[in-house]
Amino acid sequence: MDDTLTLAEALDELVSAEDFLDYFAVPYDASVVQVNRLHILQRFHDYLAKQAPVLPPEESAQRAIYRQWLERAYRDFVSSDAQTEKVFAVFQHVDKPGGGSSSFVSLDKVFQQ
Repeated sequence: MDDTLTLAEALDELVSAEDFLDYFAVPYDASVVQVNRLHILQRFHDYLAKQAPVLPPEESAQRAIYRQWLERAYRDFVSSDAQTEKVFAVFQHVDKPGGGSSSFVSLDKVFQQ
């Protein structure tokens, strides 16, 4: 990756979980990433979404925060699994009034950004 890119430009070029982990120099076990790549990236996105309003203006500080949250997202799946972490709505079960549970996800929620 070109070291002259801004953070935003670099992020635009990253495609896979491995790209993100390599870019932010987060050590990882390839077998963990292979099984959980989408979950790691979604959790990273979720952490950043909560953090975004308070990001410092300096790009170096932003990079450090991004790295911190990516590393945390990765670690979430080192000792756990996707079903336990419930990153995606399909894993979020809701108790039904008559008993049992449902993991129904409506199409409008599937396509929400």
